[in-house]
Amino acid sequence: MTTTRPLSLVTGASAGIGAAFARELAARGHDLVLTARRVERLEALAQELSDRHQATVTVLPTDLAAPSAVAQLCDALDARGLRVDWLINNAGYGVPGTFEAVDWPMHEAFIRVLMTAPAELAWRLLPGMRERGYGRIVNVASLAGHIPGSAGHTLYAASKAYLIKFSQSLGLENRHLGINVCALCPGFTWSEFHDVTGTRLLMNKLPGFMWQSAEAVVREGYEAAERGDIVHVTGGVNRFIKALTKLLPDRFTLWLSARESKRYRALEATH
Repeated sequence: MTTTRPLSLVTGASAGIGAAFARELAARGHDLVLTARRVERLEALAQELSDRHQATVTVLPTDLAAPSAVAQLCDALDARGLRVDWLINNAGYGVPGTFEAVDWPMHEAFIRVLMTAPAELAWRLLPGMRERGYGRIVNVASLAGHIPGSAGHTLYAASKAYLIKFSQSLGLENRHLGINVCALCPGFTWSEFHDVTGTRLLMNKLPGFMWQSAEAVVREGYEAAERGDIVHVTGGVNRFIKALTKLLPDRFTLWLSARESKRYRALEATH
């Protein structure tokens, strides 16, 4: 265990689960590096955490869709002498629409942010963690990575399933070295995600018990990473859904997914 204040790097820290992670880690005595595209939000959060928790917070705005973004981010860390103990790979978003209806550059950017950047950040930061014999990597995946894919948002569930499998292998490779890797899998979470994708009105039709706050998700995620859980699905409802889909035949779950996808698109067309 590090003998100094742990340093945590949080991607996508400007809102939602990322901002909640930053607040939770600062409350637990961590210093922070915050990165996202929205500079003003990062700076406001940095000031809040410095005032409330006396945390040292470094803001490094980054667009992880750029091919050289991760290398430049890590160079900036090295130039400041910052050694990352906790990596929170949280940056992400959704691309609504069927696969062929979306221009390839948008898909390419999505893949870089949700798949390539988490893997490259882990690859670049792992050597330091291994040298120090301590590290935590939390890859924010989703319940969507455990259940059948649906029509629309074609790459979203695929990217989350990738993060789960990546975390499993990476965790097994490194846990004997004092490094815990956790794929955190929330379900529906109160955040800006559905506002950005334009599906807030549709999501509001879901019953309240299906939702968790970002703060509740983060508390579970922190504790799961410390325990050494390689995969953690948050909330009892989401764990039940995951278990149920594993028991039901694939043909039935795919039929159900197709039915709900059609219903979703029909509702979407009316808004």
